[in-house]
Amino acid sequence: MVRDAHLGKRIADRLVEVATHANATRWVYIHIEVQGQRDKDFAERLFTYNYRLYDRYRRPVATLAVLADEQPSWKPDRFGYELFGCRHYLEFPTVKLMDYANRIEDLLRDPNPFALVTAAHLLTQQTRNDAEARYAAKWRLSRMLYERDWDKQRIVDLFAVIDWLLHLPTELEHRLWQALSELERNANMPYVTSVQRLGHEEGRREGRREGRQEGRREGRQEGEASLLQRLLTRRFGSLPPAIQTRLAQASISELDTWGERILDAATLDEVFEDSPPH
Repeated sequence: MVRDAHLGKRIADRLVEVATHANATRWVYIHIEVQGQRDKDFAERLFTYNYRLYDRYRRPVATLAVLADEQPSWKPDRFGYELFGCRHYLEFPTVKLMDYANRIEDLLRDPNPFALVTAAHLLTQQTRNDAEARYAAKWRLSRMLYERDWDKQRIVDLFAVIDWLLHLPTELEHRLWQALSELERNANMPYVTSVQRLGHEEGRREGRREGRQEGRREGRQEGEASLLQRLLTRRFGSLPPAIQTRLAQASISELDTWGERILDAATLDEVFEDSPPH
């Protein structure tokens, strides 16, 4: 967003340019910032993003905050200061995802795909210590993808998010893929499982050469690396070649560690911090 050495790298979560309904010739910018944990500097950071974006584009900027943390009382919505009669403030709308914790059924009935993602996030929090409940939640969310009038790419993309959020033990993950395979056969929609098969194909070929166990390990590594690369690209944009190489060469434990950091990391560097390159 800026190239100021003193401020350091500044990367907004998402910035979009849209036209208003009232006047299609007027373009504005909407800055959406997702925060996964409490941060005392969060409001000040949004204040900085907002005025820097205005300085760069010279157009109105609406800053919106999405709070995905688990602290009910933390709801920052403004930052500013007054000095010698000068007032400089930013007030921004804040959405707290956990406020929807008792409305999951409403979210699941909502046709908006972001409602489904919000429900997946909340169910991830609620099933943290209950593997069977998490399996039930993941299976239900996965089925719902096929019940909506959505195209293949949206189903694949949303499943990638659900799959990453609701991580299951190996046995339950295997059971889920069996159920998904059966669902796709009955619906004649081989979407998600076909992507999984592509991710594991090289692993299976390697397994035939070096043994089934090694092949499954390689297949899992490649599948996780492929999924993580897609999620990183969606969050931070095109990945540098060095990062793509690290993903391809990473161990499963490294991929799991980096995957857990995506929600809270503000920059790509934060995802890979303290992880030396190979």
